[in-house]
Amino acid sequence: MIITYQKALKEANKILRKNNKESSAAKLLLLHFSNLSPTDLYIMYEKEMSKDKYNEFIEAIKLYAEKNIPVQHIMGFVYFYGYKFIVNDKVLIPRFETEELVANVLILYDKYFENKNIKLLDVGTGSGCLAITLQLEEPNHIKVFATDISEEALEVAKQNADNLNASVTFLKGNMLEPIRGDKFDILVSNPPYIPEREEVDDIIIDNEPHVALFGGEDGLKFYREILSNALDILNSQSIIAFEHGYDKAKDLKQIVLKYFPNAFVYTMKDMQNKDRMTFVINGF
Repeated sequence: MIITYQKALKEANKILRKNNKESSAAKLLLLHFSNLSPTDLYIMYEKEMSKDKYNEFIEAIKLYAEKNIPVQHIMGFVYFYGYKFIVNDKVLIPRFETEELVANVLILYDKYFENKNIKLLDVGTGSGCLAITLQLEEPNHIKVFATDISEEALEVAKQNADNLNASVTFLKGNMLEPIRGDKFDILVSNPPYIPEREEVDDIIIDNEPHVALFGGEDGLKFYREILSNALDILNSQSIIAFEHGYDKAKDLKQIVLKYFPNAFVYTMKDMQNKDRMTFVINGF
């Protein structure tokens, strides 16, 4: 029996529906295993798919649908801000919301530093997506450092930097500890922010590192830790940019103002209209 790309997609969607999984995974995996662009796939829709590619594709669909393996882990990568990042079970899978954090940090850099040479710190870098992307977007003016407590995560981040020809200094250690004595102009962080007792989807809890997910009893543990020490490592004129839980903006602002009482602090919504990013403009 001839299996066309269209039939393969229908078979995949049937498996996904049976297991209550997102249908968007079918096209994403079909593009990956067929090595086709979206346009080429449309052209080839009624053409025959090779048996080997079909078998690989269906096996991948079953891994996602029946074994709960994330699509990004099956493919081994994810695109973030247009760059291809390796991901595995040692790092958090970069989310679309975090791309918005990158965009806003770049806007703030242009507004407050006007092409000056500055130093930026990414705390809890994981896959390196924030640090690497910011360095690639401003290669001539931003010198980027990144910390993480996980050696395994740093190995992934360093590989991503190598693959993308990004110049980032990676340092192992908890939060701000590895850069004591240094000074920075911008601090960015997307730390673990899920409250410990909050329910999390199985596909996340079973596949992503818990050290990158949970942020203490209320989800704000690491923000407190960063902010309580941030004055020691920031220049008098500085910017802090956080991603956080959608319901934590008010509480986080109170913590910020405890340590930066004269700063301008504001929250921005993500594309889902949820409070997702808080920015601290200090000393300007």
